[in-house]
Amino acid sequence: MKVPHPLHRRLWALVAFLLAALLLLCAVLYHSQIIQGSEFRALSLASNATSEEVDASRGIVTDRNGKVLISNRLTYTLIFSQDGFAGNADLNAAIWRLVELCRENDLTWTDQLPLTQSLPVSLKMGPWDESFVLFAQSEDLPGAYNDPFELELTAQQLFDKLRELYGLNEDYSDEQARIIAGIRYMLAVHDILGTKYIFAKDVSVELISEIVDGRYAGVETGASSTRVYNTPYAAHILGRIGPIYHEEWVGDEDNGVIGYRDQGYSMNALVGKDGVEKAFEQYLHGTDGTKLVTTNSEGKVTGEIYVVEPQPGGTVTLTLDIDLQAATEESLAAVIGGMEWDGIPRGGAAVCMAVGSGEVLSMASYPTYDLSRFDELYDSLIADTESAPLFNRATDGTYAPGSTFKPLTAVAALQSGVITPDSTIRDRGIYTYYATHQPSCWIYTSYGGTHGTINVTEALTVSCNYFFYEVGRLMGIETLSSYAAQFGFGRHTGIEIGDNAGMLASPESAEAAGLEWTDGQTLTASIGQSYHLFTPLQLANYMATLAGGGEHYEAHLLKNVKSYDSSQVLYAYNKEPLNTVEISDSTLSAVLEGMHDLTIGSLYYEFSDCVVSAGAKTGTAEIGNDMVNGVFIAFAPYENPQIAVAVAIEKAGAGAELAPVAVDIINAYFSRSTDSTAPIIGENTLIQ
Repeated sequence: MKVPHPLHRRLWALVAFLLAALLLLCAVLYHSQIIQGSEFRALSLASNATSEEVDASRGIVTDRNGKVLISNRLTYTLIFSQDGFAGNADLNAAIWRLVELCRENDLTWTDQLPLTQSLPVSLKMGPWDESFVLFAQSEDLPGAYNDPFELELTAQQLFDKLRELYGLNEDYSDEQARIIAGIRYMLAVHDILGTKYIFAKDVSVELISEIVDGRYAGVETGASSTRVYNTPYAAHILGRIGPIYHEEWVGDEDNGVIGYRDQGYSMNALVGKDGVEKAFEQYLHGTDGTKLVTTNSEGKVTGEIYVVEPQPGGTVTLTLDIDLQAATEESLAAVIGGMEWDGIPRGGAAVCMAVGSGEVLSMASYPTYDLSRFDELYDSLIADTESAPLFNRATDGTYAPGSTFKPLTAVAALQSGVITPDSTIRDRGIYTYYATHQPSCWIYTSYGGTHGTINVTEALTVSCNYFFYEVGRLMGIETLSSYAAQFGFGRHTGIEIGDNAGMLASPESAEAAGLEWTDGQTLTASIGQSYHLFTPLQLANYMATLAGGGEHYEAHLLKNVKSYDSSQVLYAYNKEPLNTVEISDSTLSAVLEGMHDLTIGSLYYEFSDCVVSAGAKTGTAEIGNDMVNGVFIAFAPYENPQIAVAVAIEKAGAGAELAPVAVDIINAYFSRSTDSTAPIIGENTLIQ
């Protein structure tokens, strides 16, 4: 037997060793690259990368026909940092130099200090935002506000504190000091949050080049998205976005309100503050992402890797028709403008709703404002307390309905059996049933005459107070209030942006308000006076309910929501009526006929240009000092009601003066198509 040479044995041993080592290396590589590759890669990146939050694009808002109302636009930004400055003097000087350049180029910067920029300074409206609370309680600031009562500082005290805090001596005027203090405040807040301060958005390429060439200290460029308002209309409906308030951040556990902190928001996120932006925040906000930014030893960015992709917000489709909204706002403004020859400032509102669904098709409040310039105009808007342009009179203004309430009184009287459509009452001018309260019919007060013997249809057409005093007394306030409540008066309409519940006159509501109720109050309540106070939105919903045969829907603005890529329907409105008011065919016919006869009678001139037949009712309510508010309701077409309209104008003179607004709205709606009977797009229908 041949014995292997010793050299061969050593060679085979070496080969075996190398093979084993190779197999081990392959196993290690497989484990590290395949099994734990992502983990090791993340660890490797972490050594030369920083994690950055990526804001999700906010969802867009469209009208019912797909026209974009609010969108976003990719823009260049300026990011300012206080790193590298020797002290207050250098930093303040650099800030002012940058501010002067921005002013020369009409560029506004981000300043959320809760002090107005106009002098003398005053506190901005609204609660403290969470950023200011953190700032005020920070222990890292010299002269910090550690005492929570310091949040009760006056505007001037806060301004003086900031001057001292940031070394803004007498070399700076109050105007300059306020501007620099606002920027220093933003730097401090973002330093606390550990985020970058985006000094300005929507910066032109030319300005960026000028900044780079001018070597402006502390400034770098970036990219972001800016909210774009694609329409000058519907400012009170669409709303705005802003920083998170302290109360919004922490929520209210006792009342079941979950704060943004517990919803996963970043503290410096912008959220809806009012209107649609706030009401549909859950759909519009989207989900932020995270990315790792790698840099080399010189700090140059070498790559970006998304750890979590940002998820854009959904597309919110409203019930609004923006073209109808434009017509509504323009008509309201024109009619009110024509009344202001006497120098008396007036406000007003107009609402158009779909019959049989509760959809708000248009909703205007006057005066209004430019939503795209809200920050710029904020100080002047707040200061205008007389006109109150920020006040949404359509949802929050309350007005006595006057004679527009009489159709409801007629329904209650007919349905309760107090009268029939053929019953007649003789108008005697002065209502003398009660010895201590004897109101007169308007025609007697104005002309010394009466309406004679009339039925309910005729009483509505001529708006006979005497007739409705009598039926109001016969049925009593309990019956009248019960029917009024079924039409939605004295309660919220359900509109998503919020509204005033108003006040429905009754002994109970009077007692709750510390007011007196008498038999005379029942009489005046029957003609829309007494303690009745309703919003224009409530009046429009009441008119839609009546014209729709008693189906009472909640008022709403949301039609549907789709994912940003339209691949999913996230929500589609499809609710049943809240309740149905029992209205017989004979009752409905008698009431609507009386309203129709008004448009072909005393209001013939105003409705002569109306493109479809309609029904209407005027209302006038005294407000003291020989002034009256005007109220007007209408529906169209008379034969097949599709829309309901309500208009209210403060100090208008008489309800009939509001008729042109209603006619303009009706014409704008029905003139869009040669087929005036084309149905409104129904609920749960997506616009492709």
